[in-house]
Amino acid sequence: MRRARAIFTALLAVVAITTALAAPDDTKIFVPGASTTAAAAPVTGPSLGSVTLLVGLALAGVGAWLVWRARSGIAASRDTRQLAIHETRSLGNRQYLVVASYEDKKFLLGVCPGRIDLLAPLHREEPRA
Repeated sequence: MRRARAIFTALLAVVAITTALAAPDDTKIFVPGASTTAAAAPVTGPSLGSVTLLVGLALAGVGAWLVWRARSGIAASRDTRQLAIHETRSLGNRQYLVVASYEDKKFLLGVCPGRIDLLAPLHREEPRA
């Protein structure tokens, strides 16, 4: 949710900036019937093409950053997760045996529609010498 809010805020800021840059010049006065043969004043502000290019590059940069962050964040977050499903076996008719772990403790769970039962905690057996 925070990521979506941050993306929305960044896009809103980009739209606000580009709207301000591409706003028409309100200081010009148009007189009906005036001669249009007069030389046009040179454009001093950024053109719409350059603003579009700037917005496109900014959005591409934000997208590349999000992809990079998602790829690097997944590998790091997998190691820090405490709850994990190690193995599942189907027993038929939507019933499963599941080996799950939480904080380095393993549990055997029975899963069926509407129920999840703890069948047994699993302990690591010490290797016999």
